[in-house]
Amino acid sequence: MTHSGDERAFIPVKIAVLTVSDTRTFADDRSGDTLVDRIREAGHVLAGRDIVRDDVEDIRKIVRDWIADPAVDVIITTGGTGLTGRDVTPEALEPLFEKRMDGFSAVFHRISYDKIGVSTIQSRATAGVANATYIFGLPGSPGACRDAWDGVLKSQLDYRHKPCNFVEIMPRLDEHLRRG
Repeated sequence: MTHSGDERAFIPVKIAVLTVSDTRTFADDRSGDTLVDRIREAGHVLAGRDIVRDDVEDIRKIVRDWIADPAVDVIITTGGTGLTGRDVTPEALEPLFEKRMDGFSAVFHRISYDKIGVSTIQSRATAGVANATYIFGLPGSPGACRDAWDGVLKSQLDYRHKPCNFVEIMPRLDEHLRRG
């Protein structure tokens, strides 16, 4: 069920994009470009962009830095969610999560199933929250990035989306850190 209302003003979100790949550069990073284009088209702010090799500690270093940066509200990674030996993005991200967002993976797989059928089971797309920062781990194909953005993230990162969205609860994500 998707609703957008005119009663609320759009609130731009600051989003960082990390491509996980041993072979991509900024010149040929189609998945990263797909996300950046959609982020900007939606009116959000690109808070950072990087490419990192498929290495748990290298991925974590960049993601930890962005989690700690108040200029980043959302981190989207693309790549490294498959089943091969080099695919380590979920192993890098999930230990950083304070809370997992299992519903993201479920909805992403539902959307993906309509496009690629049972091949969606080869993706370990993941999401969670750490230090009041949303983190999404997407597959490395431009199609998967389009599906995740168009089918989930675009509306959930829009304050006008009803009945609820990620933006309206952002101020409360760190309540547990503020309790004394």
